[in-house]
Amino acid sequence: MIKKAQLEKLYQMFQYVDEHFDKMTEELCQIASMPSVEGNSEGLENTRTFIVQKMKQLELDVAVHEVEQGNSLITGADISGRKNTVLFYNHYDVVPAGDLSQWETDPFTPSVKDGKLIGRGISDNKGCLMARLQALEAIRAVENGLPVNLKFLFEGDEETGSPSMKTFSRLKPADFKEMTSADVCFWENSRTSGGETAWASFGVRGDAEFELRCSPIAFDVHARNGNLYPNAAWRLVWALSTMKDPKTERVLIDGFYDHVITPKDADRKVLDAFPFDEAGAKAHVNVDSFLLGKEGLELKERLYLEPSFTINGLESGEVYRPEGARHIVPHSAYAKISCNLAANQKAGDIFKLVRDHLDRHGFQDIGLTMTDALDAVRTPVDLPITEDLKYAATLVYKNPLVIELTMLGPGPAAILRNPWPDLPIIGIGPANPDCGHHSPNENMVLSDYKNSIKYTIAVLYALE
Repeated sequence: MIKKAQLEKLYQMFQYVDEHFDKMTEELCQIASMPSVEGNSEGLENTRTFIVQKMKQLELDVAVHEVEQGNSLITGADISGRKNTVLFYNHYDVVPAGDLSQWETDPFTPSVKDGKLIGRGISDNKGCLMARLQALEAIRAVENGLPVNLKFLFEGDEETGSPSMKTFSRLKPADFKEMTSADVCFWENSRTSGGETAWASFGVRGDAEFELRCSPIAFDVHARNGNLYPNAAWRLVWALSTMKDPKTERVLIDGFYDHVITPKDADRKVLDAFPFDEAGAKAHVNVDSFLLGKEGLELKERLYLEPSFTINGLESGEVYRPEGARHIVPHSAYAKISCNLAANQKAGDIFKLVRDHLDRHGFQDIGLTMTDALDAVRTPVDLPITEDLKYAATLVYKNPLVIELTMLGPGPAAILRNPWPDLPIIGIGPANPDCGHHSPNENMVLSDYKNSIKYTIAVLYALE
């Protein structure tokens, strides 16, 4: 609980946010107008400069760490001898805009429509990054000191597999251990429930991505040779057909589920209470039911506790085109696979299991290449900090905090767990359910943004 005198200061900070919110929104628009997309060195550099200047204005000890591979890391800290240390992780890179014809406005000219700020990177992840810095701004405006020690870690490669963090943590392990030393890490983002309350996400899914390739003949030949030469497309389809049961959706790769943890009673309680909008999720993609007819708690367990094995795309030969197409036996075939990993699964283990499976089923000729590897992490939902997060939510929102077992999207959280295996990693942030990450018209509800700044302040004081 926050003491009465501190509560009065807390509400002064909230008032500061209200009075300066237009300026804070302008700052977010500024940084969101910078196209910090992989390969756009100017956009990335301008974004870094903007962040560093803001952090220096907030009297943080700031450092920019150049790396051999990827974009520079940015760190900031105020270590003032407080009991607890809080680490904020965010990323300043964004995905490309994609098809411009699907945007209502220019993706790098943020605009307001129906109470939402629209633009690439508004929600993923510049809005949450700025909300945390602006929370510190409000604290500085009212209070001389801080309730906790603060650390910030911002990377510029999250959307491309975090090569900078991976490289830096490997080459400078002592430095990385020091910059990530904390009692809790608040991860890049989470969700809100229609502005009524915040979510706290107690994990980050992992990701194992790989490519399968086969090329049984040297080049394409006429389809009249279909009974003579091996067909790369059929070869790949046959290999893929051994990996998943079409009736049960069960992955058939030996050992695939071996390390998936059994949920605790506390986990099941959280899942049972979690407000998953089944009707909305079905309507979103125009289906009448989910796979296997799952619903209720069974559906949420499948979504949050089980790993997935997904074919992202297949490519081989030619299909019909208006201008005509060749009738061929294709010489090569390619598939991209991604596995959304559950807690305790390791991407490297999954890769080896897939390789062993192919070999055991007579597909030694099919090449397998790992393209991304991120291990999953989970934080127990019954830690004492959970009560602090719940209490902080009562100071800002109308309804109780929503606990989410894990974010459904993957991220590089496991890199921080290498030096600190027990570091609690929890996502909080202002994203709304239809924020459009990686999609046209990415957006953030302005009232959610304001409340997220206030919630960040409240959380820091709840942890004092």
